[in-house]
Amino acid sequence: MKLHNFFRSGTSHRLRIALQLKGLAYDYVPVDLRTEQHQGAAFKALNPQGLVPALEVDGQVLIQSPAIIEWLEETHPTPPLLPADPAARARVRALAALVGCDIHPLNNRRVLEALRHDFAADEAAVQRWCASWIEAGFDAYEALLAADPARGNFSFGDAPTLADVYLVPQVESARRFKVDVARWPRLHAVDQACGRLEAFRRAAPAVQPDAG
Repeated sequence: MKLHNFFRSGTSHRLRIALQLKGLAYDYVPVDLRTEQHQGAAFKALNPQGLVPALEVDGQVLIQSPAIIEWLEETHPTPPLLPADPAARARVRALAALVGCDIHPLNNRRVLEALRHDFAADEAAVQRWCASWIEAGFDAYEALLAADPARGNFSFGDAPTLADVYLVPQVESARRFKVDVARWPRLHAVDQACGRLEAFRRAAPAVQPDAG
């Protein structure tokens, strides 16, 4: 496997976590978003959308982190990222979607660059924009955690799931945007529990080859 990604990309981060939890080895191929490398012809030959991550495997290129993670779950089912019970699976998917559909897309690089260049937003306005969506999403995530009395140390149960794969990179992003995650104690505790696992530590942006 060859993973084309950027150390600070939230979608790249979530895919690295999934690969690490599955115990799968991969070659790390950095794509520097800061220099617009992802918009060059070489990368667009892999992914015409010009977005990271992209995963080369068995002669094909997989794109879009949700699709890649679903593929991983189907082809490498152990350890599972989704519980067996259909209702429980729906709950975990909903937590992941809360982050992946309702927080992250509003705070990704393309949106922030558009705010800066097309709408003349200064950095203080960009910061407020990011914080507002993160805070609204984390309020809902915290409420869902509070409503689950059977929950263990993670977002669902006693082992990391797809929900945690999505949550931890968003927490990392929240800290970059100066959002105090401690104001959501259950969510904060889940992030700390994940941080004690080697898979999450190995996937962290700060320890990637292109970090800096």
